[in-house]
Amino acid sequence: MARAIWSGAISFGLVNVPVKLYTATSPKTVRFNQLSAKTGARIRQKRVDPTTDEEVPYEDIVKGYEITPDRFVTITNEELDALDPKATRTVDIEEFVDLAEIDPIYYDHNYYLAPTAGGAKAYRLLLDAMRDAGKVGIGKVVLRSKQQLCALRPTGDVLALTTMLWGDEVLSPDRLDEIGEIEEAQATDRELKMAEQLIASLSAEFEPTKFHDEYREQVLALIEAKANGEEIAVQPEVEEAAAAPDLMAALEASLAAVRSGPEDEPAPKPRRRAPAKTADGDGDGAPARASRSRAKAKS
Repeated sequence: MARAIWSGAISFGLVNVPVKLYTATSPKTVRFNQLSAKTGARIRQKRVDPTTDEEVPYEDIVKGYEITPDRFVTITNEELDALDPKATRTVDIEEFVDLAEIDPIYYDHNYYLAPTAGGAKAYRLLLDAMRDAGKVGIGKVVLRSKQQLCALRPTGDVLALTTMLWGDEVLSPDRLDEIGEIEEAQATDRELKMAEQLIASLSAEFEPTKFHDEYREQVLALIEAKANGEEIAVQPEVEEAAAAPDLMAALEASLAAVRSGPEDEPAPKPRRRAPAKTADGDGDGAPARASRSRAKAKS
């Protein structure tokens, strides 16, 4: 059974929809501990004062914000608590926008919302109305004592809530040094047409279950093999000098590969097994038998 991590209400206008919040994702990462190469013992992290080389107890540690190199302003927990946003227990929707207007770069963490007891009808009303209008609700919510920008949207038969980055947390691509080079680069009409054909050939409906984290699977297989006592031979990686790409040749080769498809590839010819040696030194004995038959005929 899933456990709710938050309960409150969706608020828009004068309407309140009581809801519970559930996690919607479970990122899978292979995590390693730091060990001593000599003893295999797990390394302990210590908080040390570099001016005295002494370990500092947790209760003697305070928060500090660096305003200039090596100059800090200390802040107490009480001072931060006084500024904490009020846990209003509401998702306050301020406006509704089209989903296409939201750049995915703003998305952060995903959750599911479910109705609490007695709230199913209001929940379903909001879900259907948003789906019919094709709109996403943008608002604010306080989670774990932190105010978050969020997007509320229908997904399947439930509402999903996605926390978002604030506008000043997303960096503009204009800061990239290569922007000018990108703006000056021009593709020919033929290259553009072939690129569009390649995109059309590779277009498909999104099925997330067909994609796998192959690197994580290989790491887990490596761990299992080593745990079973297998010796792992590591091949040195050979770096090849990257040649300047021939854009047209690459597009043509890519289109040809997509159009041929795996079903059009010729079936591999079955490999012939080497005939077994017989006492006469022949393969499967047939030549030897033929020689003996010819010998009898002559006699």
